[in-house]
Amino acid sequence: MEIYCDSAATTALDPEVLDAMLPYLTRHYGNASSSHKFGKKAKDALEESRQTVADLLNVSSEDIFFTSGATEADNLAISGSIRTYDIQHVITSRIEHKAVLQILGQYSQEENLKVSFVKLDNKGNPDLSHLEELLNENPLSLVSLMHGNNEIGNLNNLAYISNLCQEYEAVFHSDTTQSIGKYRYNLKNLPLDFMVGSAHKFHGPKGAGFIYINKYRRIKPHILGGAQERGTRGGTENIAGIVGLAKALSLAYENFEKNQDYVLSLKRYFLNSLKNSGIADISFNGESDSPDKSLGNILSVAFPGLHTGGSLVSRLDAYDIAVSGGSACSNLLNAGSHVLRALQRNLDKDNVRFSFSRYNTFSEVDHIVSVIQEVYRKEEIFSKKTSGKSTLVGAF
Repeated sequence: MEIYCDSAATTALDPEVLDAMLPYLTRHYGNASSSHKFGKKAKDALEESRQTVADLLNVSSEDIFFTSGATEADNLAISGSIRTYDIQHVITSRIEHKAVLQILGQYSQEENLKVSFVKLDNKGNPDLSHLEELLNENPLSLVSLMHGNNEIGNLNNLAYISNLCQEYEAVFHSDTTQSIGKYRYNLKNLPLDFMVGSAHKFHGPKGAGFIYINKYRRIKPHILGGAQERGTRGGTENIAGIVGLAKALSLAYENFEKNQDYVLSLKRYFLNSLKNSGIADISFNGESDSPDKSLGNILSVAFPGLHTGGSLVSRLDAYDIAVSGGSACSNLLNAGSHVLRALQRNLDKDNVRFSFSRYNTFSEVDHIVSVIQEVYRKEEIFSKKTSGKSTLVGAF
């Protein structure tokens, strides 16, 4: 029984999305910049997709720009803001995505950009009084704070932060990669300057993303080499991917309440099942066990360490259960979780991120819990054989 429970890393492609994309991979393969009918067909699809995304966010289509994904979009927002508005100071947090932290680190080293980190409590929530203090001391800053954390699921109060930034005339960028398609946005009433999305986080294709840029915050391009995306992002557009992005986002909001209620019910069920699993010393990272304070699909769990070596992630993989030890990007670097390091929480534990989608089932949750129980049951047996008594903190 194969179970995929790593949808915060990437999601399964919705079959309806694939159907929407196929004509642009096979028949309508023209370049959207070409003047012949093949190009015009591609251009029409591009602009229809742009309008779809804009309508779902309640903005003008002129405010939507397509990218290769959220990492590029984050880089475009930050680099473009710094270069266009001569930003000298940025306020962020130590638990942002690497797409934000690494480019800020580069500017800090090479351009003497000053970076301030807002204080966090032990669950990863930003100290909003400290944020206001930093804004008061450093007017005209760039603020970059995500909406939903990709590792621990914490949700920031986007409305409060955006209004605070507006009050202090700060530029506000929010990495909304994990929350797009899972929360409704009305950008007419939310004074954000930049927000980003990546199709593969909401059952669309990889390699397609977008950035919303407030019409009052136009920026210099990050990628040069063409007039595409109204001169903001050079390069031939990925029409099939963009069509898939728009279709996937439409489906996410078309069935919004049904899908989100279902995924949240899976998370609640899993949370309660773990609490009643008989495994001692389980705790939860961030606010992931508080459904009203976290993304409805992410649960970050701190398990007892395995005495027999290895990680619970690898053990579950051996049972054909796909989960993550943190973000996919951090896993690629073998760097561990910078989020948990920043919070100084559960660093001696076996931390696992479970992230659900509408394709998961309650029977899968039951199977995952059963496998985890089996892993720790074997740990208890091993511990008894090697020491003559049970020393495992996770023993039943």
